[in-house]
Amino acid sequence: MEDKSIRCSDCSTTFTFTTSEQNFYAEKGFTNEPKRCPACRRARKQQTQGSYQSRGA
Repeated sequence: MEDKSIRCSDCSTTFTFTTSEQNFYAEKGFTNEPKRCPACRRARKQQTQGSYQSRGA
């Protein structure tokens, strides 16, 4: 495996999907590559966690 350059679907920034990340995804059984860069993934995760907290969950 080699590092892959992927364009983020949210911000269009190019980010690197490293060999170690690819191995991690394979170990977890994930078949799709990430669509979002780490910053957008973090922002989306915070956004969804905030909506759960506002519902009282």
